[in-house]
Amino acid sequence: MQDVDMKNKLSTFLEAYADLQRKMGDPAVLSDQKGYNRLAKEYASQGPLAKKAQEYVSALDDLEAAKEMLADADMKEFAHEEISSIEARLPQLEEDIKIMLIPADPADEKDIIVEIRAAAGGDEAAIFAGDLFKMYERFASSQKWKIEVLNVSSSETGGYKEIQFKVKGDHVYSLMKFESGVHRVQRVPKTESQGRIHTSTATVAVLPEADEVEVEINENDLRIDVFRAGGPGGQCVNTTDSAVRITHLPTGLVVQSQDQKSQLQNKIAAMSVLRARLYEQMLAEQQAQEGAERLAQIGTGDRAEKIRTYNGPQDRVTDHRIGFNSSYNGVLLGSDLINVINALQAADRARKLEQAV
Repeated sequence: MQDVDMKNKLSTFLEAYADLQRKMGDPAVLSDQKGYNRLAKEYASQGPLAKKAQEYVSALDDLEAAKEMLADADMKEFAHEEISSIEARLPQLEEDIKIMLIPADPADEKDIIVEIRAAAGGDEAAIFAGDLFKMYERFASSQKWKIEVLNVSSSETGGYKEIQFKVKGDHVYSLMKFESGVHRVQRVPKTESQGRIHTSTATVAVLPEADEVEVEINENDLRIDVFRAGGPGGQCVNTTDSAVRITHLPTGLVVQSQDQKSQLQNKIAAMSVLRARLYEQMLAEQQAQEGAERLAQIGTGDRAEKIRTYNGPQDRVTDHRIGFNSSYNGVLLGSDLINVINALQAADRARKLEQAV
C-alpha cells in the first residue's frame, strides 16, 4: 500500500474515531446506558489502532517537512538525518497497522465452554481425555483464568468419557479457540504389560459462551427432563432428581448437567451449554454465508482426523496444522502450551494478512 493511500485512509479513520469520542459526550447517548456502553467498548477497542495511526500520519507529516528543509543549505544535513530516521521507522509502522487492521474475531473476548470426549482407543482414550483436562487446568491457572466444571462422565479406569467445563477470564476464546479438534496420543499405557505403544484420540470442542441477548431461546422449544445423578458424590447423588437434560426441539441439540448442587444450578449450567452450542451454530452459518473458510471442530474422532499428536516415547508434541513441535511433558504439564498457541496465532495472522493484501 502506498504511503499516501495509507495516510488518507488512516486520516479518515482518525476523523471517525474523533467523531466517536464526541458522540460519547452527547447527553442523549449518556442517558442511554446500553448505547453508551456499546460506544465505549468500540472506542476502547479502536484505541491502540488510533494511537498507531496518529504516529504514522505524524511521521509522514514530519517526512514532508524534512524534505522541504532540503532546500535550505543550513538545514540540509539535519534534514537528511530526519528523512533517514523517519524512513527507517515507516515499514515497521505500516506492518503493525496492517496487522491491527485485520478484522478481529467477534468472539475473542468471550469466556468459553470446553467439551472433551474420549474417542478411539478405549480406556486409554478416557485417560488421555483426563490428561487433556489437567493440561487445560494448569494452563488456565497460568493465565489467571477460572474453571467451573459443568458435567462429568468418569471412566472406571481413570479419566473421563466426557467432561464439560467453563473457562472464565480475559480474552479466553482468543487463545483457546485453536484447541478445537482431534488430539492424538501415542504412548505406552500404564495398563500395558508388554510395553507396546498405543494410539488413542480425544476430541476437544471450544465454544464461545453466549449471553441471552445474543441467543434468545424460546422456552416452548425446550423439553426438560430431570433424573437422578449417577456416579460418586455427596448425599444427594442417586437420591434426588437433581440432574437435568434439555432437548432443543428445533435443532435436536441435547445437553445435560448433573454435577451442580441443585436442580436449578444444573438447569442453569445446561442452558449455558445449549446457548453456547446455538451461538456456535449461528456463527458457522454466518461465516458460511460470507464465504469464510471454516474447518469442522470435531469430525468423527477417527485417528486420521488429528490436529495434534502427543508422542510420549519421543517427548514430542506436533501440531499438524503448522508443523510446530514442542515438548510432550512441557505441553501436557501446561507450561509449554502457550508456545504452541502463540505459533498458531502467528500463523493465523499471517494467513489473514496475506488474504487482506
